[in-house]
Amino acid sequence: QVQLVESGGGLVQAGGSLGLSCAASGSIFIINAMGWYRQAPGKQRELVASITSGGSTNYANSVKGRFTISRDNTKNTVYLQMNSLKLEDTAVYYCNAKIISSPFRDGMDYWGKGTLVTVSS
Repeated sequence: QVQLVESGGGLVQAGGSLGLSCAASGSIFIINAMGWYRQAPGKQRELVASITSGGSTNYANSVKGRFTISRDNTKNTVYLQMNSLKLEDTAVYYCNAKIISSPFRDGMDYWGKGTLVTVSS
């Protein structure tokens, strides 16, 4: 069993900063890519940022230059630092990880339960 637990969401004013973290635990053999997705009310879930096990990153155009994704492989944790937040960043943010739980199994996608980020004017 694998669990992803997010923390760090909350209310912040536009222009402010907020950091999210997500720790993976349980039966883990290898964690490949990790990432953050978000879903705003009435919209589809979208990729915010992702990072490979080697540290290569990918960002949605809407957050480039404002958000930074990083990971600590020793802690099985991925982080998202969000700066210069805008009203349109308001959403539930979900952690995602592609995890192989044992040497004889295929990798699977795991999701956290989500953490709400609200940006106010």
